[in-house]
Amino acid sequence: MTRYIIRRLIAMIPTLVGVSIIVFLFVHLIPGDPATSMLRENAPAEVAERIREELGLNKPLYEQYIIYMLGNDTAAQAEYAVARLVGRPAELPVIKNPYRGILRGDLGRSLVTRDTIVSELRQRFPATVELAVAAILVAISVGIPAGIISAIRRNSPVDTASMLISLIGVSMPIYWLGMMALMLFAVILHWVPVGTRLGVDVDLQHVTNFYLLDSLITRNWKALADVLQHLIVPACVLGTVPMAIMARMTRSSMLEALNQDYIRTAHAKGLRERVVVLRHALKNALLPVITIIGLETGFLFSGAILTESIFAWPGVGRWMYESIIYRDYPVIQGVTLMIATIFVVVNLLVDLSYAVIDPRIRYQ
Repeated sequence: MTRYIIRRLIAMIPTLVGVSIIVFLFVHLIPGDPATSMLRENAPAEVAERIREELGLNKPLYEQYIIYMLGNDTAAQAEYAVARLVGRPAELPVIKNPYRGILRGDLGRSLVTRDTIVSELRQRFPATVELAVAAILVAISVGIPAGIISAIRRNSPVDTASMLISLIGVSMPIYWLGMMALMLFAVILHWVPVGTRLGVDVDLQHVTNFYLLDSLITRNWKALADVLQHLIVPACVLGTVPMAIMARMTRSSMLEALNQDYIRTAHAKGLRERVVVLRHALKNALLPVITIIGLETGFLFSGAILTESIFAWPGVGRWMYESIIYRDYPVIQGVTLMIATIFVVVNLLVDLSYAVIDPRIRYQ
């Protein structure tokens, strides 16, 4: 097991390097650049060119990528060393604001806000984590029981209704469902507040930037209730598609498990139906369901752009959308690399969970 984990961790390195190259090239294929996004349409071309020079956008792409990976100080030293090696006169430039590069743990600064990406992530990523965890819990708590019940009562009205609702859930556009839910529960019924994570009239001491956790740590029950009110509708909307997928996958896996010989043997031994279904059938049907949970968790942690935009949720997805509009290259590249890392780690955890669920699986 340990050797398998080490091999997977080593395999992460070329994967993330490949992602960084692809993302770096694709963001530079987007029409326009940060200089044109910062200026008005009738701004002089000289001003835009000066901004490109200050940001290093006038350099060749390979030089920009080296700076992105190694930092501007290391890239400048390498350029100076090459010039001296070939006999070309050069002076080592003085770097006033050194950017250390991805390989040294520095994601850079936003071209729009000028704040470090790491500090922005500390503010925004907890919001996405809370929303994603809440959505996946909603999906699991509803989808898996629905799939089990549908499999037990195959071809019954309950099964038909469950699968019909699942089909609607998969097919429903998130932006439409989000707006309808916001209109119904916030505007018409006034059950929940509109948008954001916390009401403007609620004070909360920020310890971890996870509002649920902070309200529990500080025992601020008013803030806890307000956070839950803001969270419940976006979480249910975001969890709709994973919930439907889990229900359908659980049903198909359970139907296959219930037709196995060991299930008939368990019935013949006189075991109770609940024991047969939960201890024998469900345990063997969980592997494909766990795979779906892992994949959907990776997608949700990457930030739901539509859901966060509709509910004004200050998470990574909304930040990514705004960064694409303003051509904020460092943010796009840094957040995408973080998302890729999350996917790789989640897939590794899913693979390791197989051995826990099914002892017959061993990694060599």
